[in-house]
Amino acid sequence: MNDPNLTPKPDTQDEIPATPLRCLIGAIISGGVGYGCYLLMVAIATSFANKPIHSDNQLALRISSAVRTLVLGVATLGTGIFALVTLGLLALAIQLLFQGLTKKPEA
Repeated sequence: MNDPNLTPKPDTQDEIPATPLRCLIGAIISGGVGYGCYLLMVAIATSFANKPIHSDNQLALRISSAVRTLVLGVATLGTGIFALVTLGLLALAIQLLFQGLTKKPEA
């Protein structure tokens, strides 16, 4: 079960340095996915607004209202997360660009 001759192999993956171009490409991809989430959120909200709940049962009204809120909240959360990732990657790209311009050449 415990073999003392087995040693874990170290990870030999080299880290790829962050560059402004890589950050901008990531921001474009994240922004596209965020925009898609936004369009989905608007479609869901419009669909829910156009189809009101018709029931006399109070429990059914509360459950359907909770489910609608949950579905719309998940779509909104996805939109917000991707928007924040996009902004963060854009800020990182700007920071790396300024660091590259103000970096003193090594002699």
